[in-house]
Amino acid sequence: MAVYVSLIHYPVYNKEKRVVATSLTTLDIHDIARSSRTYGVKGYYIVQPIENHLWLANKLLSFWQGGHGREYNPKRWEALKLVKAVPYIEDAISDIEKVEGKKPYIVSTSAKRYEHTISFRDLKSKIENEDVPFLICFGTGWGLTEEFIESSDFILEPICGPTNYNHLSVRSAASIILDRLLGLR
Repeated sequence: MAVYVSLIHYPVYNKEKRVVATSLTTLDIHDIARSSRTYGVKGYYIVQPIENHLWLANKLLSFWQGGHGREYNPKRWEALKLVKAVPYIEDAISDIEKVEGKKPYIVSTSAKRYEHTISFRDLKSKIENEDVPFLICFGTGWGLTEEFIESSDFILEPICGPTNYNHLSVRSAASIILDRLLGLR
């Protein structure tokens, strides 16, 4: 089972439905890394094309992956050693392909329901039974672009609660999705 995740800052929408690159949020790096480590994810990619934000992500990672942070909080290091910051999704895909010897299936997530979604149950089965890596993509801002989602191999069904409010933080959504796909039952 080879599952990777990516937090995509571009291409995503802003609230006016314009395609933008969103700002880096260091809490997203930490919290999704901790969820990724808990559920056995092999790697976590921060996709951030803005040069200063990419620099900041790498500065934070160098502190936790090899600097004082590693000694100060080994549990945090254990999670953050999974993280790489790259400018584009193609860089993450290429990196996974080098490690795994196969191009990963791309799985888009969204709070919106699409016609051709895959259920958590069916995707969990594919992850457990297919010898292909999976890259689960989480969007920032107001979500991944339609073009990105439609070009994916799979579109995961949205997380739905008992109300019509559906605007989880990406950190919360990532944890729920990883639990549904990789958690013990």
